[in-house]
Amino acid sequence: MELFYFLVFGGLGAVVAAMELSKNNKDRINTSPAFNSFKNNYLLVYSLMMGLKVLDQAFDFDPRAGNIPTGDWLQGPYVYFLYSQYGYGKGEIGQLFIAGFGSSMLFGTIVGSLADKQGRRRACATYCITYILSCITKHSPQYKVLMIGRILGGIATSLLFSAFESWLVAEHNKRGFEQQWLSITFSKAIFLGNGLVAIVSGLFGNLLVDSFALGPVAPFDAAACFLAIGMAIILSSWTENYGDASENKDLLTQFRSAAVAIASDEKIALLGAIQSLFEGSMYTFVFLWTPALSANNEEIPHGFIFATFMLASMLGSSLASRLLARSSLRVESYMQIVFLVSSVSLLLPIITSLLVTPSKVRGGSISFSGCIQLLGFCTFEACVGLFWPSIMKMRSQYIPEEARSTIMNFFRIPLNIFVCVVLYNVDAFPITVMFGMCSIFLLVASVLQRRLMVIAEKSRPQDWSLKERDAEAEPLNI
Repeated sequence: MELFYFLVFGGLGAVVAAMELSKNNKDRINTSPAFNSFKNNYLLVYSLMMGLKVLDQAFDFDPRAGNIPTGDWLQGPYVYFLYSQYGYGKGEIGQLFIAGFGSSMLFGTIVGSLADKQGRRRACATYCITYILSCITKHSPQYKVLMIGRILGGIATSLLFSAFESWLVAEHNKRGFEQQWLSITFSKAIFLGNGLVAIVSGLFGNLLVDSFALGPVAPFDAAACFLAIGMAIILSSWTENYGDASENKDLLTQFRSAAVAIASDEKIALLGAIQSLFEGSMYTFVFLWTPALSANNEEIPHGFIFATFMLASMLGSSLASRLLARSSLRVESYMQIVFLVSSVSLLLPIITSLLVTPSKVRGGSISFSGCIQLLGFCTFEACVGLFWPSIMKMRSQYIPEEARSTIMNFFRIPLNIFVCVVLYNVDAFPITVMFGMCSIFLLVASVLQRRLMVIAEKSRPQDWSLKERDAEAEPLNI
């Protein structure tokens, strides 16, 4: 493997370690033992859930083989491989992937509303059961069974990205913890679940498939085991909380209430648009980074680059924890810069195609333009690490508690439509056009973030108490 990859990975690892070890009192928030116990319990469950995502749904995008990438995030390379082992071609596998996102789009708002009404803890346990069933379907080579598994996986994904966060926010507030402490849980969840656990789980999945030669179904069986452990923790240690549990409200009424909340509050509408634009660009990036780095069939270490991206994401979440610890710095302010930086980083494939003469030699090692693009992609992944805890913080501030899960799944409808369209037309446009589209989306997200900041500033109460003024003036210290 080329020295360049090790230098990038080692440099990111050193920066992440330095940032974590160099935190001072201004970068930390003084909390209580009760909160720390609550936080650690949630982080354990969240890490188990995200670890199985790496073991289960993943991508393997090799443009030379015509592979279509999959998954809800950067995850291990087993889904496509398993389907291809069963003898299915590109078109059939593409339909399976689209079914997963389509299922999340169609059923997401329903399961979100049920979570608000029937209980978020129950919804989290339902997620575990649904995903276990999805993993079991991977043992069958029958196309219909695999399709059912993808549909179950799409439903479970909607629960993962709404019910858990909704439970956390409601339980945090119910226990009377300070609002700023919520940002600690968010940033740690992304640092561990979307970063460190992702790397470890990817290596573990590789160990099961390659070293132990257990076959491509083994990661799904391991994921089911992690799910069972997580569900046991949820059922034994979590208490139930609800959104609006009124018996006189049916699902249609809940949908209408959520839609009215989005339409009547510009802050919520802007937040949904920002989330859809960024996540749509993020998923498109997942589909495009491999062909961008190996435009001439260069040999690139996909697994090692994946681990490098996760380190970059950890760097972003570590930086987010520092920013969120400062009560004088508003998340609406710095996220404008994050979106601008991410927009520029995804412009690099276009810039390098214009300024760097492409090599006519096919194969070999990564090109100079590929090296530049890899650094830009790591920058984008750092922005992703910043995005997740920050958007979680804003959602906790602006989305009403009674319809939190429902509204969060409403936000995912345009995202899933966009991903289905991209999957269906992934080969229809040049890669530079796709990256340009993502860059424009991120630029628009920055503009909308600016608008959200202006509106939020106007809606802030003018008669703050002395305590609030002091909190704005001085960061919390340990």
